[in-house]
Amino acid sequence: MDMVAERSSSWKHYLHPSAWPFWTAHIGIAVGFLFLDFSWSGLAFAMALYYVRMFFVTGVYHRYFSHRAYKTSRWFQFTIAALGGMSVQKGALWWAGHHRHHHKFSDMPEDLHSPRQQGTLWAHVGWIVSRDHNETRYDLIRDFAKYPELVWLNKYHFVPVLVYAGLLQATLGFWGFFWGFVVSTVLLWHGTFTINSLSHVFGNRRYETTDDSRNNWFLALLTMGEGWHNNHHHYQSTANQGFYWWEIDLSYYILCALARVGLVWDLRKPPQRVLEEGLIKPKQVRETNPVEVAAVAPDAAV
Repeated sequence: MDMVAERSSSWKHYLHPSAWPFWTAHIGIAVGFLFLDFSWSGLAFAMALYYVRMFFVTGVYHRYFSHRAYKTSRWFQFTIAALGGMSVQKGALWWAGHHRHHHKFSDMPEDLHSPRQQGTLWAHVGWIVSRDHNETRYDLIRDFAKYPELVWLNKYHFVPVLVYAGLLQATLGFWGFFWGFVVSTVLLWHGTFTINSLSHVFGNRRYETTDDSRNNWFLALLTMGEGWHNNHHHYQSTANQGFYWWEIDLSYYILCALARVGLVWDLRKPPQRVLEEGLIKPKQVRETNPVEVAAVAPDAAV
């Protein structure tokens, strides 16, 4: 068995001690219902916080720290990195470094989470619970690793998590902690992970990229715009991933609102040639070298 097949099939990657908090949160949902009845208000609260935190994954961890799709000030950079930590997906530097690696090797054997190479389960959850990827790829995130406050926040990524969970417990009791932290976080994990797994399997391909990325309107709604994944893999450094008005991209709308009040600026958008190319029938679209069209940070892997 080769290394790629071994790492995606061995249960040791899913059940080692550092993965226990992840599975404990899932078990915690079942345990929580021993003490609380299901409530629609609780689910609505969980989903509201799901979308709030999803923005900091999509609009911050992904579009800012991974792809530098817009600019902001140093103080706001730290603020949104700290708020992103509430997503319980480790630090911004860890997240962005691994994501840049993904783009460099998308759907190749070296890709950390390719359904083509390692299967859907590994792409969805196996790679992130595996201790093989616990270290931050500072070699791929040098542009942001020069800020000591971001390095500190990346090292102590559990601090925003504890603050978030503690505030829910202190203000709303166990009900708030259960729905706002446990349920919402598990939903947020799996919502985010669908882009690694399902967006490379289900959907339409507008652009002929060298990977299996696809556009999926349902996943775009679930992830505030990330489901326009084929668009993104074709031209990566844009603040918007819905390239056309009919492609709903809630993260981009929020970034536009932040730009209006001066908190962010220089939001990148795809050039006209990319938009015109995307309106051609897929069979007419030429094969494009992703490196030519992916203008990301100098240190970023594309």
